[in-house]
Amino acid sequence: MKQIILALILFSSITLAEGQNNYALLVIDVQNFYFPGGRSELVEPEKAAEKAALAIRQARETDNTVIYIQHKSVSGMEINDIVRPATGEKIFVKEEVNSFLGTGLKQYIDSLAIDTLVICGMQTQMCVEAAVRAAHDYGYSVILLHDACTTRNLKFGEREITAADVHASTLATLKSYGTVISVAEWVGKVHGTVNR
Repeated sequence: MKQIILALILFSSITLAEGQNNYALLVIDVQNFYFPGGRSELVEPEKAAEKAALAIRQARETDNTVIYIQHKSVSGMEINDIVRPATGEKIFVKEEVNSFLGTGLKQYIDSLAIDTLVICGMQTQMCVEAAVRAAHDYGYSVILLHDACTTRNLKFGEREITAADVHASTLATLKSYGTVISVAEWVGKVHGTVNR
């Protein structure tokens, strides 16, 4: 029995290392209105977008699905060039914080028999958090790429809360809903490679 269990573990490890796992990379709201000059600038959106771009490249190179979420807006709605969608990659436009509401996202994911969602994007404590919680509630395995997300400084009453603290506190909570990991750690563990 022990030999069977060990063989199954080894087979699973090989499958993951070869990038044959069945996941979709969900890129949420990496849009121009969050970048310098936009109406809702975040803290270091370029840095987070560059990390997201690495994850996108890895997903494409291993023939996994990349899905974009785009929040409807009167200005700056375009997906930023750093994470530009490739021809044929699915884009869902939403009007709610939760990417699953009114978009057909779940139906699309299920049509591909995907069981794991790897999530990144903007803002950490808003649309990213909502997607992680919803994905978990729908029964998907969730991996959140923490350095491919960002947010803004907030204020509650007289208290100023830095973007770093907003980001960290949200990630601390979301550990209960999935695996929170960096892009480099995810690429290394899942694909058996290192970021280039």
